[in-house]
This record gives sequence, structure tokens and C-alpha cells, in this order.
Amino acid sequence: MRFSINIPNFGDFADARTVARTAVAAEQAGWDGLFVWDHVVHDKKERRGTPFGDPWMLLTAAALATSRIRLGTLVTAVPRYRPEQLARQVATLDAASGGRVVFTAGLGGPADDEYGSFGDTVDRVVHAERLDESLGLLARYWSGDPVDHAGAHYTARDVALLPATVQRPRPPVWLGGFWPNRRPMRRAARWDGAVPLFADAPHGVPPTPGQVREVVSYVAEHRERGEGRERPEPFEIVVGGATVPGPEALDVVGPLADAGATWWDERQLQTGPDLDRYEPVLRRVEAGPPRV
Repeated sequence: MRFSINIPNFGDFADARTVARTAVAAEQAGWDGLFVWDHVVHDKKERRGTPFGDPWMLLTAAALATSRIRLGTLVTAVPRYRPEQLARQVATLDAASGGRVVFTAGLGGPADDEYGSFGDTVDRVVHAERLDESLGLLARYWSGDPVDHAGAHYTARDVALLPATVQRPRPPVWLGGFWPNRRPMRRAARWDGAVPLFADAPHGVPPTPGQVREVVSYVAEHRERGEGRERPEPFEIVVGGATVPGPEALDVVGPLADAGATWWDERQLQTGPDLDRYEPVLRRVEAGPPRV
């Protein structure tokens, strides 16, 4: 099992220098990854007056300050982006980090705030269509080869985006979504990893081993049907929550590893006071991961 730190892109972490310091501390303390939220306004009522940072600029600062840990968003709200713009941002970060990017994708939300506030549709069916079409385009753009595409939402006419990503054939692609909704996990089965969220285990609350086993079994079933694409192995199962350093953390994480989770993502409680505060997060980072 590998271990990551999860931070929002607002509050104290809207500052790229703070994110870089957090990344350095995480690398020094033995964590394997740092993942940043991708929101524009998040929940407007709750976050009004809160500063936000662009996740790709925050991650670039982290990349230039570190040499080992994996970096990415968790998750990228892909339907909010133009695929060509997103392809450039990810490829640039992959180059700056020396090939350490993980690309985690999802619909993003809350839809009314993150999409509707800017005049975009809040129709989740349309968002899902954009997500699937974008993922296919991104993989082609990252190759550096010429791309021609005429789809329901996007068009590309004889374009080649260079340089290609450092990682070949592309960075790992993980898909997020709420379980027990099946479609997001079927989508994940076609790529490199699943980041299941659970309605009864909100951000910062660990899932149960039984829930993890359900996801692992479902994804494995669909991969066995040949739905996996270029990378049949390894396939990552990413779960997370908040832990207190010490034996109690192992009691939480160990059973989830036994159930098939391959990454533990350390997350502050979304409803807690420390979600976007640097000092409490730094203390948890410096205590190190709950290795099992």
C-alpha cells in the first residue's frame, strides 16, 4: 500500500508556496503522493470569501520543490475543461515533475455552483458524456501523434500537441465516483485506478472493509471482461480518511489494505475546522504515513 496527503485548493492552500512547503514535508516524512482538489468556487455558500488557487499552478510549485512523490488532482473536474487545454496542463506538469503525475478524473461538483454559476449546463448526463469523450481525446493528445476527432462535444482537426507526456504511453488515469453507483466504477475499470467515494463515509471518514471489497470485486469483474485498456496492471484502488498517528491508524488502514485498497489518501474531515489550514495538516504530514 502507498500513502498520500490530500489538500484543498483553497484557504491556506490557495498559496502555491504553502503547497510547495507541504509537498516537501510530505516527501521528507515518507509519503508517496500529494493530491490537490480541483474547484473553482466549491460550495459558494460555505466558501464565500475564501481564496482559491489554480490546482495546476499549485502542483507545479510542488513539482519543482520535490523529486519523488506522485502529484495530481483528486479529482479533476474534466467536463469543466477544454480537452486540449487540459492535455497541455497535464503534459507540462508531467515534464516539470519528471514523470510523476497521476491524472484523476471525475464529473466535479457541486454542479449548481461549479457549473451553473458560469452559465454551463448542470445536466450530469451531459457531464458524463463530456468526461468519456475527453478521456479518449486526452490519451490521444498525450501521445504527441496527430489527432482528428469529430465527436458530440469536441472537435480536433489535424492537431498534434507536443511535447508528449514524459510517462508513456500516458500518465496513470484514475476515475472517481460515488459507490454504489456502478457506471463510474465501470468507467474506472477501463483505465488505471478507481477512487470510490461513499455517501455514508463523507470526506475524511474511512469506508468499511466490506465496502472496499465490493468495489474491488466489481471492478475486477469488468476488467476480466476485457474492459481494461492499455494498462492491465497494476490497477489502483484509492480510499482515504483521517487518521491519528499511532497504532490506531494501523487498525484503520490495515483491514482496508487486506480488502484490496492499494493507496491510503490521508484527508481532513470536510466538516472539520482544519480542512484548509496549513499548520494542522503539516503536523499530520510530519507524523508520517500509517504504513502497514
